[in-house]
Amino acid sequence: MLTQDYFGLENKVCVVTGGASGIGLATATLLAEVGAKVILLDINAENGEKAASDLKNKEYQAEFVQCDVTKSSDCETVRNHIEASYGKIDVLFNNAGVIRRKTVVELEESDWDLVLDVSLKGIYLLSKYLIPLMASGGGGSIINTGSGWGIKGGDQAAAYCAAKAGVVNLTKAMAIDHGPQNIRVNCICPGDTDTPLLRDEAKQLNLKEDAFLVSSAKGRPLERLGTPRDIAKGVLFLASDLSSWVTGTDLIVDGGGLA
Repeated sequence: MLTQDYFGLENKVCVVTGGASGIGLATATLLAEVGAKVILLDINAENGEKAASDLKNKEYQAEFVQCDVTKSSDCETVRNHIEASYGKIDVLFNNAGVIRRKTVVELEESDWDLVLDVSLKGIYLLSKYLIPLMASGGGGSIINTGSGWGIKGGDQAAAYCAAKAGVVNLTKAMAIDHGPQNIRVNCICPGDTDTPLLRDEAKQLNLKEDAFLVSSAKGRPLERLGTPRDIAKGVLFLASDLSSWVTGTDLIVDGGGLA
């Protein structure tokens, strides 16, 4: 079947970081729906276990592994587990991230370190350990979560903008380095998406959540917030054979916000 040939990930091993909620969970669900074996990684064990359990109850192939992507030891443990349990990895979705809505003057050093460590260092560490396994299996696809604010600056989000801009260019460097191993590396750049992360921004800015969500949807041609499923569809494209000659690019999924 043509659809299965291009979109299907039957028996592909897919790792999703930040998999317990939001874009990560939506993507893990969609990948599982098209036949993938999904490993959800997250620092939140309670939510991660529930997410994996819900997927398994729907007869999808899924498991949860607790992982702090800022810790080399955790990332190495994940690699060892995947190698022992599956023997390969086909897709890596480096999605974990945090945001602090502050200027450089307002940021504490600990805020800066947290945002850069989770959103940027986490990609480096997990990729460091999983790329050799992916290469040994003949290649695969890596998708990193950037942001529209990795391409265009935003207000009161200095660390986040810096981290996501780093993700965009790290993606290109990785694509150059690992293309000869048949590994494609791309970046997906969401606009404002209705996730717990976005709702937490309202709290950080001391704004009413409903009003903040409405304001976040304004000014874009499609005149709505993104949904986690919207972003997941873009990740599926980059993970699937439909994007077989696409690498080193950033795919903007933002309802036209940067148009």
